[in-house]
Amino acid sequence: MPGLLRGVARTAVVAGTATAVSNRVSRRQAGRWAAQEGYPPPEQQYVAPAAPIAPAPAADATQEDDMTRKVEQLKQLGDLRAGGVLTDAEFEEQKRRVLGD
Repeated sequence: MPGLLRGVARTAVVAGTATAVSNRVSRRQAGRWAAQEGYPPPEQQYVAPAAPIAPAPAADATQEDDMTRKVEQLKQLGDLRAGGVLTDAEFEEQKRRVLGD
């Protein structure tokens, strides 16, 4: 049973990390393609005309969101290691993946 739980937890961590990276790459590509074609980025493309347009978020806010997400992932990894689900080597590898983003 502990081996099964460890496998499930490892899969969840890897899948969550892969999803976060995939979403980030997709957003970057969509922004680059829109910039090449002269269209606004996808986040701004579908704003209703009657709605007031909010200023673009500052780069600091994006960096804070990214840092907050990384801290949460590291906390989850730490909890999994403390619970005996991840070994120290597995924890270090996953930590490297989260921080290497």
